[in-house]
Amino acid sequence: MSDFVNNFWSVYVSGITMVGILACLILLFVTARKKVVSDEDNTTGHVWDEDLRELNNPMPRWWMWLFIITVVFSLMYLAMYPGLGSYTGKLQWSQTGAYDKEVEKAKADLEPLYARFTAMSTEDIAKDSQAMAIGERLFMNNCAQCHGSDARGGKSFPNLTDGDWLHGGTPDRIHETIAKGRIGMMPPQAEAVGSPEDVRNLAHYVLSLSGSPHDSVKASLGKSKFTTCAACHGMDGKGNTMLGAPNLTDDVWLHGWGEQAIVDMVTNGKMNQMPAQEGKLTPAQINVLTAYVWNFSHKQGSAN
Repeated sequence: MSDFVNNFWSVYVSGITMVGILACLILLFVTARKKVVSDEDNTTGHVWDEDLRELNNPMPRWWMWLFIITVVFSLMYLAMYPGLGSYTGKLQWSQTGAYDKEVEKAKADLEPLYARFTAMSTEDIAKDSQAMAIGERLFMNNCAQCHGSDARGGKSFPNLTDGDWLHGGTPDRIHETIAKGRIGMMPPQAEAVGSPEDVRNLAHYVLSLSGSPHDSVKASLGKSKFTTCAACHGMDGKGNTMLGAPNLTDDVWLHGWGEQAIVDMVTNGKMNQMPAQEGKLTPAQINVLTAYVWNFSHKQGSAN
């Protein structure tokens, strides 16, 4: 009922529910009292296909009582569980509450399994075959949707296997990224750079930093405009992991390569978000996941 914006919908749902139950009771009452005048041979007088006749036998009592029990059960159910609009029921049950209990139970059951990983370093966890098997499942369930099952990412989703880290690739920085999440923002800079031609020249200068194909004349004209970008990316274009500003000299293009891709980035800006896993995963699970992700670009062997 969280999508309902006022009390009308709560009353509306409750009304339809109760009217439906009441209609069932009325139908049962009317059917039970109705008497059908039968012929001498105990038929209703209806004939189908010339010789198929309907007997006038009463409704089986077990069927009638089963119908009544069903109605009574529905009333009891609505009293105990949510079903009448915003009424939460005597038991205060909810899908969210049931899910939270299952998660807490799962965490308690798995705590002994993760206990030995809590005090281990990232490097040691990365060498543990059991930890890496657990890390693989954690990655598939929580990270692969964006970074891919092979962790190679895609356009706008970082490749975790190439050693190119926006916010740093040390265990501590990876742990921080997983736990707290990241928000990356490239503000629109076209107005600060100058004319559309200046933006295109700047794009060619950025391409030249990584040795990518570019127009050298336009790149030379765009070099002076790079001061607008240097505040985050540095004068040498090597980026800043504290700001999450990418290295522009390594030929790794997160949001697309080429003049037009860079022009669009400078003109429109970009915002990316890595959701925080803290609260969703336990500290021990984050430790294991950190080691699993760190291992992609460091290739540690499993010892056992």
